Amino acid sequence: MDLSDKVAVVTGAALGIGRTIAETLGQRGAHLVVADLQVEKAEAAGKEIAADTGRRAIAVQVDVADNASAKAMIDRAIAEFGRVDILVNNAGITRDNLIMRMKEADWDLVLNVNLKGAFNCSKAVIRPMMKQRYGRIVNITSVSGLAGQAGQTNYSSSKAGLIGFTKALAKEVGSRNITVNAVAPGFIETDLTADLPQELKDMAIQMTPVGRFGKPEDVANAVAFLASDETGFITGQVLSVDGGMVMQ
Repeated sequence: MDLSDKVAVVTGAALGIGRTIAETLGQRGAHLVVADLQVEKAEAAGKEIAADTGRRAIAVQVDVADNASAKAMIDRAIAEFGRVDILVNNAGITRDNLIMRMKEADWDLVLNVNLKGAFNCSKAVIRPMMKQRYGRIVNITSVSGLAGQAGQTNYSSSKAGLIGFTKALAKEVGSRNITVNAVAPGFIETDLTADLPQELKDMAIQMTPVGRFGKPEDVANAVAFLASDETGFITGQVLSVDGGMVMQ
């Protein structure tokens, strides 16, 4: 999975899984746009990734839910590197609650960031990718988008919608040598899951056949695989990285 001199844009890349994805792509040779709403953290991440990998890494502030902001991010990437080969739509948020208690604003915010955000970023990058007749788009969905999760009607809907978006876009752009795939993580060791009650952690492990949480590197390696030249005949697919949870 050699990504030497490819240019990758990763959203939500300042922390957690997104940062690990960016670092993994850099380790495989890609130059990086570390994009995040938290620009100071993105700048810190970009400097560390560049130092660790020897690749160029620039930080860009982006609000993926805003179309103009997403376009500005891609324009900046092209201005800096001349092209964009890989887009990883990783930015996402949760606002969990039972539907009877869920605020309309929390529904709208989650759908706007998780689903519309992928639309905005993909729309911005598609024309340049079509002109260069090459592209890899990887969307980060979730086991919740495949199986649903109580208390997450907004999040599950956004991630299920992202799967449909992946398949539809793959059909639109496949003839231009652009692939569009998705990775669906299960429970992954992050700051977010670290704060879960132990009872819930134990339940999640019981539901996972391999008997543990995943690591951010598990997700990042799957993204690197789908972003590589070797996967040019794979498109419209959802790769579950969940230790088998979706089978339960």
